[in-house]
Amino acid sequence: MPDFAQLASALGIAFADPALLAEALTHRSYLNEHREYAGSHNERLEFLGDAVLELAVTDFLFGKFPEKPEGELTAYRAALVNTVSLSETAQALGMNDYLLLSKGEARDTGRARDVILADALEAVIGAVYLDQGYAPAEAFIARALYGKIDGIIAQRAYQDAKSRFQELVQEKRGITPAYETLSEAGPAHDKRFTVGVFIGEEEIARGDGKSKQEAEQAAAQAGLAALRW
Repeated sequence: MPDFAQLASALGIAFADPALLAEALTHRSYLNEHREYAGSHNERLEFLGDAVLELAVTDFLFGKFPEKPEGELTAYRAALVNTVSLSETAQALGMNDYLLLSKGEARDTGRARDVILADALEAVIGAVYLDQGYAPAEAFIARALYGKIDGIIAQRAYQDAKSRFQELVQEKRGITPAYETLSEAGPAHDKRFTVGVFIGEEEIARGDGKSKQEAEQAAAQAGLAALRW
């Protein structure tokens, strides 16, 4: 069993209820293989943390960019809290070494692991909120994420990946890319979609998201990377 107290110290959080951090890092698959485990998986905490994260980031961006219109703020927020950004942040915080996963999930890399890490980070946010309230949760989000926004803007990573991908495909290939929902999983309140982007019959890349629109954007971003555009 990982030393969750060590992670809590690295995160700068003193949990009144340390079991919440363990729950935040427990994937559903772990319980399927360890029936004796008395803890819970992290999906409820992820659901809560997602809402806390959206509020905190929205408030941060609203205050930081008083002259920006709603559309640009929405794009900034999407880039800051998408699966890739959250996964990178979770990796940087060292969370990957503390995940409780099934043997199969533990072997996953790439896109599948990105989703697990992003969900775990949201669950940790939910755990901090339950344990200590909104202000400490927002402070944790600030330390972990807000510093990325200047780089996102400088690299124009907030731009609509789907629109950019379509323009480039039409320019370079003379065809419009198509998107297909490949899978849909999870309960009604917490769906997870996987979408593939195709040029003609060729599947270029896949993306995940909590909505089809988010998954399409992730697929387009992955397509840009796959084609080195």
